[in-house]
Amino acid sequence: MNHKMNVYIWDMDETLILLKSLINKQFAESFNGSKNWMTGVTIGKAWEEHVLQISDDHFLYEQIENCNMPYLDIFNQYDDGLDLSDYDFKNDGFSTPADDVNKRKLAYRQRFIAQKYNKGLHSILNEDLIKCLDDLYHTTDTYTDGWLSSARSCLEKCATGNAELPPSDCSTLGANGEEGAKFQHVNVLVTSGALIPSLVKCLLFRLGDMIPCQNVYSAWDVGKVQCFTWIRERFNSQNVQFCVIGDGMEECGAAEAMGWPFVKVDPSCSTKYHRFPGLTLEDLDLYLAVVYGNRNDESTK
Repeated sequence: MNHKMNVYIWDMDETLILLKSLINKQFAESFNGSKNWMTGVTIGKAWEEHVLQISDDHFLYEQIENCNMPYLDIFNQYDDGLDLSDYDFKNDGFSTPADDVNKRKLAYRQRFIAQKYNKGLHSILNEDLIKCLDDLYHTTDTYTDGWLSSARSCLEKCATGNAELPPSDCSTLGANGEEGAKFQHVNVLVTSGALIPSLVKCLLFRLGDMIPCQNVYSAWDVGKVQCFTWIRERFNSQNVQFCVIGDGMEECGAAEAMGWPFVKVDPSCSTKYHRFPGLTLEDLDLYLAVVYGNRNDESTK
């Protein structure tokens, strides 16, 4: 690999987006009365409803809710490449993937979901719903003083130089880095939530073009240390630097276990930690420098 590659590992809720702190009023309460908490609760519940409805209606979540996957292509080896154009997902007899037959059926669903993700919401939702979601996004961004747009901008800068990525099935980069020579910076999402709603959140909050679906991991069943271990194995090279950004103790502890820098995010308006707007790529670069001992000049250009 000719250039250093930075892998930015993001938490989602209360880091890239705000949802829980809107619903439980913590975000509004940190402003000591200057924000209407009822508005925050209404916004948060509206997002929750859209996430679940779109997950069920368009991403097969109702069918696979009880078999959460840690990442989308975990059963790729069972996919025989069947044309899914006319495939009847409702009547194929799918059940818990305890045997090869049902693992193959789950692999079909994974491929279908990936295709939907890559096409984006405009290809599956009607114009009225798209407008409703756009309005909700702007309302949320205004209420949170630009949290969503600022986080998206930071992600966009972190994604500079992205090109082809290795698959997420724990495959590693070549010894000479040939596969990784085309890109320098990668955004990866490791969420505590279920995988399918997390993918839908990425699309709803306009993060899909910076976080490919194969870069989304769910720690719901396996924990964040396991997810981080898979990510380290996937991007296995001496030239790779990892940085974890999140609000919770689990990702903090997992980052410490891996020996990676951890950047603490806190939605509170009076926090001593980082928040959006405010956190920048330059800040992340400084954390990398503390652990890895040198600045990545490419990321600051």
